[in-house]
Amino acid sequence: MKRLTYISRLNSPLSEKEIEEIGIISRQNNQKQDITGVLIYFGGLFFQIIEGDDVKIDRLYEKIGQDKRHTDILCLKTEHQAEERLFPNWSMNVINLDNNTDLLIHPVKILLQNLTESHGIIEQYTQPAVLKIINRGINPLTVPVRKVEKIIMFADIVSFSAISENLPVELIALMINRYLEISSEIITARDGEVSKYIGDCVMAYFAPESADNAIQACLNILDELKKARRSADKSSPIRLLHCGFGLSQGIVIEGNMGSAIKKDYTVLGDPVNTAARLEALTRDVKKAVVLSENVKNSTKAAWNFVSLGKHDLKGKEKSANIYYPDHELVNDFDVKDKIMQEVKSLRKETGIGR
Repeated sequence: MKRLTYISRLNSPLSEKEIEEIGIISRQNNQKQDITGVLIYFGGLFFQIIEGDDVKIDRLYEKIGQDKRHTDILCLKTEHQAEERLFPNWSMNVINLDNNTDLLIHPVKILLQNLTESHGIIEQYTQPAVLKIINRGINPLTVPVRKVEKIIMFADIVSFSAISENLPVELIALMINRYLEISSEIITARDGEVSKYIGDCVMAYFAPESADNAIQACLNILDELKKARRSADKSSPIRLLHCGFGLSQGIVIEGNMGSAIKKDYTVLGDPVNTAARLEALTRDVKKAVVLSENVKNSTKAAWNFVSLGKHDLKGKEKSANIYYPDHELVNDFDVKDKIMQEVKSLRKETGIGR
């Protein structure tokens, strides 16, 4: 038997009658499936425990995840091989704490509210891959390390070190947060997974069949950064936002890495190092997107790839064939001098150094 506990936020508040109707329908459906549990409603939040046959619980949780009334659904705990039910007589008991004025219930409300807020904060610091594992009812610490094929993306802000030396921390934070926001949203929209932020660098990965998505994500980010630069006022550091991309493909090690103090769910291997080397190469070849031959060969769309010849990459014994997609956003990348001119202009505009 499986027992699953989850928390979710409703898209809009429910009336007392609507909550009662949910309870009635849940009880009817759960009785047919021999599922028991409890549903607690408070301040637009659902806390629910469901228990029963493994397959039936999985189906019910999948159905819950598809319910448009919910958002921010997070599995708090999954118990496998539970020996006995906690709620054997409740096919689904609904408890509406909003209607309960008992003084003993008040601290419970506070506890649940704090729990929700804490989980919301933790989610923002947690890798999407880990959240997906948790929401599948799996303890991430039990997931074994495995070898898989991935397309790796490295994206890095051009001349970030020089920019950092010349601008105050407030402007640097504004710039890098905007860059990370744009990059992460587009990568996720293109079915990529943001693995980590390394300073001003975004490391992400895509499935091996998603080479076209990976390249298109690069172009979309370049386009959004261009729009952001154009719309930024003279005193905004967003004017300085340019970035380069390196894409490689191959077998990586995916899983938990770290110690008892801190763990990181990430990917390691030669393709990761290669993507980083390719991204660094963008400054020399003056192309915003540089990719390996494996990535080029995995594409299905009609890209116009241009060869940059063979290049020696640090850590690689053999020279590698390097390519770039012929596109105006990729070709216009001789920007180092322009960025430094913009830095001087920005310092003058904002009065830095006076």
